[in-house]
Amino acid sequence: MTVVRETDAPPASHPRPAGASHRLGRGGGRRLVGSGAWPYLLIAPAILGMLYLLAYPLVRTVLISLQDFQLRQLIQGDARFVGLRNYETLLTDAHFWQVVRRTFLFMAVNVTLIMVIATLVALVIERLGRVGRITVLSALVLTWAMPVIAATTVFQWLFHSEFGIVNWALQQLGFTSFDRYPWFAHGTAAFTILVVLIVWQSVPFAAITLYSALVTVPTELYESARIDGASARRIFRAVTFPMIRPIFMLVFSLEVIWTFKAFVQIWVMTNGGPGDATTILPVYAVQTALSSQRYDLGSAASMVTVLMLAGVLVFYFRQMFRQEGEAL
Repeated sequence: MTVVRETDAPPASHPRPAGASHRLGRGGGRRLVGSGAWPYLLIAPAILGMLYLLAYPLVRTVLISLQDFQLRQLIQGDARFVGLRNYETLLTDAHFWQVVRRTFLFMAVNVTLIMVIATLVALVIERLGRVGRITVLSALVLTWAMPVIAATTVFQWLFHSEFGIVNWALQQLGFTSFDRYPWFAHGTAAFTILVVLIVWQSVPFAAITLYSALVTVPTELYESARIDGASARRIFRAVTFPMIRPIFMLVFSLEVIWTFKAFVQIWVMTNGGPGDATTILPVYAVQTALSSQRYDLGSAASMVTVLMLAGVLVFYFRQMFRQEGEAL
């Protein structure tokens, strides 16, 4: 008689005590709650710092623009509310509207040149070889990394009336009328130099960003367009630009903001002069607050600048979304 023994039988499972599953679930729930709150605790200092550095100055500016706030009030702290009187004074000033027109002209010229040049540079980089591409990108990064005040000081020396290399180069080319030519004493010349400076500083960021968008366009689209006999201009208009349009609009919006609120270059180079030839809204606000010690009017000018910039961007985005809706 043969006895068969089951050696591979699974061990008997022990019954789980009642309530163990419930306790595990409650413990797991507590861990999930803790892990869910921890990320918010980590970013809380950054959010609080951002609110203090951004929201508090904005609120303070709004309050000052609604007060009679001059040098005496700054020292004694007895400012009183005057409602919208500062805004009324500002908006009925003819000189203020001259500054507004100059600001929009300055913004339009700069942004147009930046976007055109940056797009051309990005297209050139895309067609260069590896060595040429690295060389151009390195030059752009170095230009972009130069501090604003350092670059402004360099441009001041370049266009110096007596020691500037620009006057020397023009004289060597036969333009003798530029001997000791005072560039910063003429409004149009100073305005043009500032445009060149800001465009030179802004093109690297825009070009590198647009190049990063160009490399994402599938090469199959270019090959299909060339097979169909499309010209280079047609390929850019029908293939390239629609693919990079979101990035292009983002860069455009950023350049509008940065150019609209340009201050450091103008303040360091010309201080808004000669006369008011290079005074735009941010410079006008500082001049009003510091020179005239009308901090209330300066704050009002700053808030009007913010509202105008917001209005320009809202109008632009509405037009963009409307065109995209019609295309769909």
